[in-house]
Amino acid sequence: MSIDLRRYIPAILVALAVSSSIVLILSLVRIQNVSFAPHDKYGMVFDAGSSHTSLFVYQWTSDKTNDTGVVSQTLSCNVKGPGISSYANDPPKAGVSLRSCLEEALKVIPDERQREVPVYLGATAGMRLLSMENKSAADQVLNEVTKTLQQYPVNFHGARIITGEEEGAYGWITINYLLDSFTKYSPKQRDWIHPQSAKILGALDLGGASTQISFIPIGPITDQTKASTFRLYGFTYTIYTHSYLCYGQNQALKQLILKITEGSVNHPCYPEGYQETTTAASIHSMPCTASQAWTPSQASWNATLVGTGNATECRMAIKQIFNFTACGQSQSCTFDGIYQPLVNGEFFAFSAFYYTFSFLNLTRGQPLDVVEDTVQKFCARNWTDLKSSYPKEKDQWLREYCANANYILVLLLDAYKFNQTSWSSIKFQMKAANTDIGWTLGYMLNLTNKIPAEAPEQVKGQQHGLWAAAIFFIVLTLAVCLIGLLIYILW
Repeated sequence: MSIDLRRYIPAILVALAVSSSIVLILSLVRIQNVSFAPHDKYGMVFDAGSSHTSLFVYQWTSDKTNDTGVVSQTLSCNVKGPGISSYANDPPKAGVSLRSCLEEALKVIPDERQREVPVYLGATAGMRLLSMENKSAADQVLNEVTKTLQQYPVNFHGARIITGEEEGAYGWITINYLLDSFTKYSPKQRDWIHPQSAKILGALDLGGASTQISFIPIGPITDQTKASTFRLYGFTYTIYTHSYLCYGQNQALKQLILKITEGSVNHPCYPEGYQETTTAASIHSMPCTASQAWTPSQASWNATLVGTGNATECRMAIKQIFNFTACGQSQSCTFDGIYQPLVNGEFFAFSAFYYTFSFLNLTRGQPLDVVEDTVQKFCARNWTDLKSSYPKEKDQWLREYCANANYILVLLLDAYKFNQTSWSSIKFQMKAANTDIGWTLGYMLNLTNKIPAEAPEQVKGQQHGLWAAAIFFIVLTLAVCLIGLLIYILW
């Protein structure tokens, strides 16, 4: 007896269509919440220093590692012109000077994220000095900066003068973050972890008007006014930090000229053959020297400083601007009676520490005797020789490299008390992990503790495997139905 298969094909096709519909319905019933990857967050920080202003844009994902964002630098922009404290006599120009960098920064941030971007301006030692000298002028400069930044589609959080201790501590955070001392990505665990053998570094910062030192000492910090505590990536750190206002290299060299002119017009830190005329008003107009007593001869002098290019005498003259006797025999003291534990561990020296030693090719870890010999030889070169060897260097910088190098040696060896042995623990560097070293990144990292983590965006959806299986079965069913239909028609 023969069986007519054509009679059963419509029933088979109906059965396959029904089963395909059932599979689709069941897959839709098993819908669950599906999370999208978190959005990137952005932040901007203006570093309004004594000699110039820089803007940094940072980026991090909205989920966090132990309550702290994993932050990277997206952009840096140097504002044209001097620091904002230089606009004390024309405050509106301080705000105008920031526009070009801010507009450049907005180009790297998606339009839909700009209004939520926190923007901060931190002014450092230049504005601290202006505030000491003329608080009203300092306030006007900050007000003008605020007016300008409020005109842009960002979440401006204010412009303020940060303390020297904040500047030092945030610089310390920056260095250790960039060198993976706090957290490190583990490919094996596919997550950020706290390194078991983390080596915490100290920070040495030298600006134009102040200098900072920050590190974790071996023992307890006996003067708690010099202690700063931070919680980062689930761990708590307490560091020693101190800032010396008026001991940035520019202000220190002003004090040096004041000391030199007490008894001579020879300037041992200037190259032989270089001369410069200066006045009492140009020196005493600075807050760091205005408080010092004038001798009758200093009140109205107009002196020509004559360079003699002698590194030994230069170093001795620089020591005169420090009050080392106030510390007595104490090793836990720098100068002016200021407490500091003995330095401990490795240090990163950046900003003007790096710029001066980079010019002298002394950033490769050379031993102290090589450094001192190099400085001696450089200071002995006359002005004509230097001008012909460095034709592109500005006169103001070229004349001061000898003074700056000797100032760094006095600061590190006599004040901070590094020695022949511990000198090798200092690394002179300005960047790490392709990111500028400074206080702004540390400030943003600490800030991310206060910025709430963003909950991942969720939608209704299917697990990928289940959805793929359902689609495969439906496509297969349609193919079988199509083949069956062709057979039914053509048979």
